[in-house]
Amino acid sequence: MALPVTPITSSTTGSTSNQEYLLQGSVYDNALDSLLHRLRGLNDNVETAPERFHDHEMVYVLRSSSSNPVAPVSLRARHALDHPNMPWQLRYLGQAEMGDKNRSTLVRSCIDCGTSDNLSSFLVEMGFRLDHEFVVKGYLFRKGRMKVTVSKLFRVLSPGNTEDIDPISMSHLVELSVVAPAGQEAVGDDMRTFAEHLKPIVQMEKVDHRRLQTYQMAQ
Repeated sequence: MALPVTPITSSTTGSTSNQEYLLQGSVYDNALDSLLHRLRGLNDNVETAPERFHDHEMVYVLRSSSSNPVAPVSLRARHALDHPNMPWQLRYLGQAEMGDKNRSTLVRSCIDCGTSDNLSSFLVEMGFRLDHEFVVKGYLFRKGRMKVTVSKLFRVLSPGNTEDIDPISMSHLVELSVVAPAGQEAVGDDMRTFAEHLKPIVQMEKVDHRRLQTYQMAQ
């Protein structure tokens, strides 16, 4: 999937700095019901329906000046369209680390912070510029400290208009993640074991976003 999203609802408050352990996959729309049925059976609350979310995410980038060239800084502003009174979420994601081939998951640093609804204008005042935006709709399942999101991504056809959208693909993005303090590599083994239960509906993998970006630039 082209967009490096981390679909979670915008209910986060406070600020945390941790490592995110991540596996990703995708499933065609016609296999969605089978995947949701499987996840309901694995969910902590088997008898309840999964949490649903409908969010708008905007990715802002701060680029360096020609006199002081440094790598661009990217921040994600996200809010829940179905719960407009909830706090906005500001998220920073570090460069993904593939690690050695024996590591079970991709690992990246992450910082989450709940904010007020003037987040976008604040980022612009700080010098950030909107790079791209999208709408995401989906389902959230929980298994212990693991989160599984199944998301449909939509491109925003008219800037800022979250009603004028179009599906990016004929598939859903599937993400299995755990946010935990650094150094808890055993988390990855639990995630890999859980991912085995989702086969053959979806294959969860470590996605090398650097190779993906290089491929996209070459197209």
